[in-house]
Amino acid sequence: MFSHTSEPVKLERDCDAVMVPSGDVVNLAAGSVGYITQQLGGSFTIFVEGNLFRVAGVDADALGKEPVPPPKLPDGASDEDFESLVWEQLKTCYDPEIPVNIVDLGLIYECRVTPREDGLRDLSVDMTLTAPGCGMGDILVDDVRSKLAIIPTTGTVEVDLVFDPPWNQTMMSEAARLEVGMF
Repeated sequence: MFSHTSEPVKLERDCDAVMVPSGDVVNLAAGSVGYITQQLGGSFTIFVEGNLFRVAGVDADALGKEPVPPPKLPDGASDEDFESLVWEQLKTCYDPEIPVNIVDLGLIYECRVTPREDGLRDLSVDMTLTAPGCGMGDILVDDVRSKLAIIPTTGTVEVDLVFDPPWNQTMMSEAARLEVGMF
């Protein structure tokens, strides 16, 4: 099922974090001690004082870790190359409670790439959540938006949260079901 790591961590500086599962943004103080329970897609889930928090990859240094380098697109990349990199980036987005990326969870319903005359490409993504009331919904949408926006030649990024059709476990990839013990 869910496999926790238990790497101890002491925050080296103050940093913002998102409380799981409420989605509330809090500031964790330098010197706070806890454990990294999940390190996926460049973000971290940490356990501090009885609570879980998601720390973004840009704040990896607060945990004594190296930030994840931004994605790269070769010069003259085709629209197909760009779309492939978009899907790779989407696979770096994780629900902080589930050790499976949002693509394999089946949360991405559609991703449209629209080339522009100026060489940029606009993105429009329809995604859902495993549960409509998930407090992490806005955080996941922001994660998707920010990770796609840093891809070279990206223009605008629209991410819409939709609930039709409702998500169910059959939408997960076989690998995802295996990871969470659903076989």
